[in-house]
Order: sequence, then structure tokens, then C-alpha cells
Amino acid sequence: QVPLVESGGGLVRPGDSLRLSCTASGGPFSVYAMGWFRQAPGREREFVAAKTMSGSTTKYADSVKDRFTISRARAKLEVYLQMNSLKPEDTAVYYCAVQKIAHGDFGSWGQGTQVTVES
Repeated sequence: QVPLVESGGGLVRPGDSLRLSCTASGGPFSVYAMGWFRQAPGREREFVAAKTMSGSTTKYADSVKDRFTISRARAKLEVYLQMNSLKPEDTAVYYCAVQKIAHGDFGSWGQGTQVTVES
């Protein structure tokens, strides 16, 4: 397990921006990729974005492509999610997770940070 702590959530209006951060405490850890997922009330947790720690591969869910940007600080084992043009449907608890090996499952979920978008 990699202890992860998310931060940066909040209450914003449609069209606003937020930047989420996720930090792995302790270590050192060997991590292939870090990613963001979200879970809205009454819905399954869904993939948002992920990035390999090498920076070679980045993936986004179609629903956030062109609005969200994932970045990482490899040396610090941190990952960020810049969220622009937020919509009410982006409202969810956002979780950070790690993928220890290529094609492995994401795990070591953090406690999550709430993002609420409403007018």
C-alpha cells in the first residue's frame, strides 16, 4: 500500500477551475503510474485521468478531455489534476490511486476530496 493524501477540492460555480493534488507519504515506492478517479452519489467510481511517472503515457476519460489536465512531479511522487470549465456533472468525490506495474490494477486509494460544482 502507498499512503495517498488528496487535497484541493471545494465548492465552485460552473465554468470555474480547481486544482487537485495527491501526495504519497513515506516511501520510497516503486510506482508505474498515478491516476484520478471520481465517484458521484449513487454511481460507480469512474476513471478520470492517469499518467505514467515517466510521462510517456497520459489517458483521459472522454468526459473530461480538453478540460482537465493531469501532471506529476516524479521525484516527489505527486500527481495533480487541473480542472477547467467545470460542470455540475463533475461533482463527485475525487480519489487518487497508483498503478504499481504496467497493466496492473489501480490501488492504494486515498480518502478522497469533494468537488461540488453548482450555480
